[in-house]
Amino acid sequence: MNAFKINHRSDLSYIERIVNRLKHNISPPQLITMVFLILIAIGAILLSMPFSSSTGESVGLLNAVFTAVSAVCVNGLVVLDTGSAFSVFGQVVIMILIQIGGIGFMTLGVMIAIVLGKKIGLKQRLIIQQATQSTSAQGLVRLSLYMVLIVFLFESIATLVLTLRWESEMGLGKAAYYALFHSISAFNNAGFALWPDGLSRYVGDPIVNFTILILFIVGGLGYIVVIDIVRKRSWKKLSLHSKIVILATSILFVIGFLLLFFLESWNTETYGHLTLWERIQASMFQSMTPRSAGFNTIDIGSMLAVSQFILIILMFIGAASGGTGGGIKTNTVVVLILATINTFRGGGQIHAFNRRISEDAVMRALAVVVSSLFFVLLVTILLTITENMMTDHFLEILFEATSAFSTTGLSMGLTADLSTAGKIIVTITMFLGRLGPLTLAYALAQKRTKSKIGYPEDHILIG
Repeated sequence: MNAFKINHRSDLSYIERIVNRLKHNISPPQLITMVFLILIAIGAILLSMPFSSSTGESVGLLNAVFTAVSAVCVNGLVVLDTGSAFSVFGQVVIMILIQIGGIGFMTLGVMIAIVLGKKIGLKQRLIIQQATQSTSAQGLVRLSLYMVLIVFLFESIATLVLTLRWESEMGLGKAAYYALFHSISAFNNAGFALWPDGLSRYVGDPIVNFTILILFIVGGLGYIVVIDIVRKRSWKKLSLHSKIVILATSILFVIGFLLLFFLESWNTETYGHLTLWERIQASMFQSMTPRSAGFNTIDIGSMLAVSQFILIILMFIGAASGGTGGGIKTNTVVVLILATINTFRGGGQIHAFNRRISEDAVMRALAVVVSSLFFVLLVTILLTITENMMTDHFLEILFEATSAFSTTGLSMGLTADLSTAGKIIVTITMFLGRLGPLTLAYALAQKRTKSKIGYPEDHILIG
């Protein structure tokens, strides 16, 4: 008995040493990656159960994993129709995964810790900083509380508005459920819908259009920007980050709206049956949904090829850093544009709104764009092989790859017909796209040490 106690204690001591070692050695990006994988695993197991299916038979492990990844990574690409393939239980699981994936598990963890009276340590604050993409480690607990409040406020109001709108169509209970599901999906830029055609049936409905539109615009702007606007209420007082995000979002919205409105007006398959007001609504919606929202009010596969390419560009850019959307981020694009303009002007400090942008920010932006572009092209090549589309349908493949990586969720119809290999490739793409190229690089990298060797400078021809 004594020997057993000694061994038992030594075993406990050994386990404690392993846990302590993990606590000290694991970095915030690595922990975020691990928790994402755990959430996906739990979601996939639940969704693969027979009671998660509308037919009472399992949807299959691969389909369950694909759906769980799409939900946790707030993507929206689906291989099965959410409304008809999954039971209410399965849909609720998807809704919970979307909410946790969008708001962030660390933010929810902070709320639980505060309720339980636990102290938020430095390690936890660093993880929150990484998860929220905040530039400072100060005030992160308060930021987390504000984030939860913003989510609750916008989703609650939207749920109420949509419930009142849909009550006459489907009754109070079903209307409230549909309203809650789509509000959570929209605010978190997930793009999951309970109708097989998305929101196409409401292309001319201003209540549905503008409610969903406001949700994913606010979610795409990011919590930091929203909090900054509420606190300062003055353009001059806003931070550089907020100004760049708001300006870039506005410019991309106007450009996307004008291009889609004039181009698709020539397309009888999409705008041919719509009135002028409906065309305006459709153009506004489709110009913003590529920013990682994933909803659609017209058939994306029926759009002109040039319009689809515009959507690809907008999807690749995505939403703002710190928001619920994906892509390389509007901030990244603006920083590179400013650096390019500055180079043409002869160099000097890169600045915007009387604030200097560091060289490190430019290099990080360049790393994000190059690595993201390389990965999207690689996925595109792989999908052309796995889906046997090496002679045609290139735009369709590129669209799908960009949508998966940018966590947008728009599709020209390819996702539902993906092969097993294609599903695995897109699943990995969604996961990596959500984590972000830099986060993944930091998670996999060993401890970095500065080089002790100084190399002589030389010249290389550019352009």
